[in-house]
Amino acid sequence: MLVTGYILVGIVSLGIIYVGLNYLFAPRKIAAGFGFTEVPENADTFLNVKGGRDVGAGLVPLALIVYGDPHALGWVILTAAVWPVFDMLIVLRHRGKKAIAFGVHGLTAVVMVAAALLLLLG
Repeated sequence: MLVTGYILVGIVSLGIIYVGLNYLFAPRKIAAGFGFTEVPENADTFLNVKGGRDVGAGLVPLALIVYGDPHALGWVILTAAVWPVFDMLIVLRHRGKKAIAFGVHGLTAVVMVAAALLLLLG
């Protein structure tokens, strides 16, 4: 169970680092996949900030994987699961693409909670 939890956290962490790097280097391209129907014309600066934060959000769990405390990692991932939940709610609130809201952001939150439970209970 612990190995599966670590693997899920690793996948989510590497995924958000990849997304963050894209927000830094190709913000308009990656922003189109967030779920909104349109991206504001002058949003690159904000998207770059989001990218830096996404990279940081992915590095924290990876550091905890290296540290080797599954309970600490479990609590961090459980609390961090609010990020994709809020992303999902923001996309839905602004009448974005429901498939992306649920299929990307919602599914990410579910995977994060599952990984957290595996780490906390394992």
